[in-house]
Amino acid sequence: MRHLHTRTTRRRTVAALSVLLFAVPGAPAVADEEGPASPALADGLALTPPMGFNNWNSTHCRAEFDESMVKGIADIFVEKGLKDAGYQYVNLDDCWALPARDADGKLVPDPARFPNGIKAVADYVHSKGLKLGIYTSAGTKTCNSAGFPGALGHEYSDAQQFADWGVDYLKYDNCNNQGVDARLRYTTMRDALEATGRPIVYSICEWGQNKPWEWAADVGHLWRTTGDISDTWGSMLSILKQNLPLAPYAGPGQWNDPDMLEVGNGGMTATEYRSHFSMWSVMAAPLLIGSDLRTASDETFEILGNKEVIAVDQDPLGKQGSVVSSEGGRWVVAKETKDGSRAVALFNETGSPQRIATTAAAVGLPDAAAYTLRDLWQHKSYNTAGTISATVPAHGTVLVRVAADRRWNQHPPAVELGLDGSPLVQSGTRARLTTTVTDLGRTPAGQVSVRLSGPEGWAVKPTSPTTSAALSTGRSLRTKWTVTAPEGTPTGSYDLTLKASYRSPAGVRVEIVLPFTATVVVPPPSGTSGLGDLPWLSAANGYGPVERNTSNGESAAGDGHPITMGGVVYAKGLGVHAESAVEYYTGAACETVTADVGVDDEKGANGTVAFEIWADGTKVASTGVLTNAMPAEPLTADITGARLVRLVVTDGGDGIDSDHADWADARLSC
Repeated sequence: MRHLHTRTTRRRTVAALSVLLFAVPGAPAVADEEGPASPALADGLALTPPMGFNNWNSTHCRAEFDESMVKGIADIFVEKGLKDAGYQYVNLDDCWALPARDADGKLVPDPARFPNGIKAVADYVHSKGLKLGIYTSAGTKTCNSAGFPGALGHEYSDAQQFADWGVDYLKYDNCNNQGVDARLRYTTMRDALEATGRPIVYSICEWGQNKPWEWAADVGHLWRTTGDISDTWGSMLSILKQNLPLAPYAGPGQWNDPDMLEVGNGGMTATEYRSHFSMWSVMAAPLLIGSDLRTASDETFEILGNKEVIAVDQDPLGKQGSVVSSEGGRWVVAKETKDGSRAVALFNETGSPQRIATTAAAVGLPDAAAYTLRDLWQHKSYNTAGTISATVPAHGTVLVRVAADRRWNQHPPAVELGLDGSPLVQSGTRARLTTTVTDLGRTPAGQVSVRLSGPEGWAVKPTSPTTSAALSTGRSLRTKWTVTAPEGTPTGSYDLTLKASYRSPAGVRVEIVLPFTATVVVPPPSGTSGLGDLPWLSAANGYGPVERNTSNGESAAGDGHPITMGGVVYAKGLGVHAESAVEYYTGAACETVTADVGVDDEKGANGTVAFEIWADGTKVASTGVLTNAMPAEPLTADITGARLVRLVVTDGGDGIDSDHADWADARLSC
């Protein structure tokens, strides 16, 4: 949906991935689902979700998008093992053509970008054992403002050109469609592609506006379910939530497409990118790399090349994962696979570590004495008596494959590291934490020991035992600790590490690690303060950063305007963009949060949002869906006794386009 947002890439430090481990049982069963509404195309294409590369997210329409770059991507696929991992398609996006057709009405590749034409590029890509994709729009022009020719009214001619060039994949966008019925436009191109006789995977990109999952299974092989993704946590989260409910419509040859991967573009942390990749895989989404592989880090290649995670996405049964539970931002999503196992994602959308748990029965596995549990990021196997659980870092995902496997006793017991108490520390003041080491396996864990370490200069001391001779199924070693940051430690986040070791019944020594973050905080000031002037613990946003005392401008910090709703201008507050969450430390010393909330005037008639206030994980105030046509609404929450307050803006259920939201005159009373 490029005409609605100019995509920008914000760079920030990519944090190290937390190593994820095994938390507590209890979750509802997976609901039965109906099958797709219509049969898939019977052409044998895209029987698993397409995997490849698309240049748009990393290059847009810049001059660097050219023949040399495309060939270089094909080379990298081979050299870096991406081809061996399953990536196949090297796809050109917008800006490959000249703005005008030739005298015969044919498309003309830009001679500056592609001096040897598209066929030469396709031949090179094919010589590497890969396939080439191309882009156009189901309109008179493509989405770029330069006005490149679209295929509306030229479907058969353009499809034949693509076939003659050796194109293997077509992304068909939705801009400048002249109001012509979407089903007619996309069906016409389907027929045109079929008429060429060449097998071409057909990607419908109409942004989910006409619910293509309900009608496009016999039109295309995949269909976009949302607007464009951007390289932010809020954007990824919004798209994830829109795509998850559509699981019944996916299957071999017919895939829900939540847009390209942003992994490696720099706007999210490594933990967030692993969540992105894990959740796209458990949703059986197309895996189209959107980062610049010419400059990608080893960490990016490690994420994109994880064959065990890719195998979840590419499982031939073709099931999209279904939501088992989603309480309080703690998601369990389970995907049935052809071998009878289940891929289970424990996904934490919140800004603090969370215990997320389910059971083998809840994800649809048969009753068994024990199960083999394979951690797909650690590449290690364990046995479990039936609990599937983990303490998951903020914005993290634990992805496991669980099977009723007779060889379960060949693996050590799964052991969970847990953390009780909030890792919030006031400098010079002793904070108290309790850690747990819990045996989830059918077999005992022996010679158990645990150690907690903090930054240099911090005092970390146990006040109860740190060892146990043995833990049987379900038993825990609970250790109390005091943690003290030196007087004068600046506010901010600091890394702590919890480690445990144990022996399996076979004598194998196992070490497990749970990194987590402690935050040094200061008590809020007494009296009434503007939230736009106070430090926050964390801030996530759909587009651009959260802005203090201005509206959200979608791009760089400081690009907002005076907060304005219904023509009323506010001097103070927070300007955000759904999906958004801003968290404050209130230290059990405050009573109320108040604000006037609504959609900012700067986007005209666009924008639908809803506001929520959470206190220590409990929703204490909320609005219904608000639009630009509605006046600002007062919102007040009682937060008495809460240590943490979180201000949340959701997308109103229709995606995050133009969702500029204001917490105007937001105040905290303490």
